[in-house]
Amino acid sequence: MTTNFRLLNAMLLASVWFGSTPFAVAEQPLVPIWDQWRGPTRDGLVSGADWPSTLSEQTLTRLWRVELDSSYSGPIVSETSVFVTGTRNKKTEVVIALDRKSGAKQWEVEWPGAMTVPFFASSNGSWIRSTPAYDGSTLYVAGMCDLLVALDAKTGDERWRIDFVKEFKTTLPTFGCVSSPLIDGDFLFVQAGGSLVKMNKATGKVVWRTLEDGGGMMGGAFSSPTMATSLAGRKQLLVQTREKLAGVDPETGKVLWERNVPSFRGMNILTPLVIGDSIFTSTYQNKSWRFDVSNVDGTFATNEAWNNKSQGYMSTPVVIDGYVYLHLQNQRFTCINLSTGAGMWTSQPYGKYSSLVAQKDRILALDQSGKLLLIKANPDRFELIDERQISDQETWAHLAVCGEEVYVRELNALSTFRWKNEKRE
Repeated sequence: MTTNFRLLNAMLLASVWFGSTPFAVAEQPLVPIWDQWRGPTRDGLVSGADWPSTLSEQTLTRLWRVELDSSYSGPIVSETSVFVTGTRNKKTEVVIALDRKSGAKQWEVEWPGAMTVPFFASSNGSWIRSTPAYDGSTLYVAGMCDLLVALDAKTGDERWRIDFVKEFKTTLPTFGCVSSPLIDGDFLFVQAGGSLVKMNKATGKVVWRTLEDGGGMMGGAFSSPTMATSLAGRKQLLVQTREKLAGVDPETGKVLWERNVPSFRGMNILTPLVIGDSIFTSTYQNKSWRFDVSNVDGTFATNEAWNNKSQGYMSTPVVIDGYVYLHLQNQRFTCINLSTGAGMWTSQPYGKYSSLVAQKDRILALDQSGKLLLIKANPDRFELIDERQISDQETWAHLAVCGEEVYVRELNALSTFRWKNEKRE
């Protein structure tokens, strides 16, 4: 979303809070959107009316369902549309815009771009993986074959594209492009071409490239970048490569600091979380850590505050009131005290993967088996409020929540639900 677009939303919100009307459009109601990986704030946390205490069909009602091609990438929701991707016939990638109210198709585009991932991962499919990003007028879609395409959000017309393999003469990443693009002002950031790349979002022109890893076998980042507005007193891009955790100057591409993060075969998958001047991350078949970042006269350093034996995998956690809620490699949920690193509890096993979205003390967790869980964020014990089998298909894509609407990307469909809000005691 562009700076002006975000500013408009902020001014509209201010008019609601304080009763002012800065200009005529401020009288229009705000429409919650889901514009990027993990939501508007890229941390899985959402605002709005309180969530209910049940996931029953009376409380959470399906509005519409549309069958689609297979995909792992999450839906993007604008004021009027829902954007989804898919892989068709193992040959073609498609992007479709659906009417937010009815699910009717607004436009569809496609390009050749399918590939097959390694045998130990192909059992789950070789579908498109990256979640697009939307800035109010343009949709940015990363395809499996390491390319990025900018589409007019109203018409689907292509504005530009970049093929990172051709641009940087790198090899095709073994698992395809997995990183979800990040928009910041007039620029776009993505981990592609065996590196971190900054581009002009209007033209697709590369501004800089850094953290080059050379690609090679098993190459290509699994994580997605995030922006810290103030980490150790400075705006930084936070990036987790296959081997490293790093802070990068978003203006120049200079690596401000970096440190190795142990993992099995470079399986650094989740998006690291920034909490104040600290970072939480967890890697496959290893541990979880909190690293503290310091800045003394422009010289940055990192310190391991603690580590915990909990092994994350693909699910990015949420942080609520100083506690990390994380889905683990062993399919269980856990809660970790962010201050001390102490494990508070570990649940029984659930699915292989779970996308997490939170509001206040409630967590919605969608696991890959099609089950939706409503969990209370309680550091004293695992507290399951309700659960519901929401789909008979696998649901690897990230959940999206926009006000009263819940979007579930099934493997071969998109289901949109609306729930009835209630007051909590």
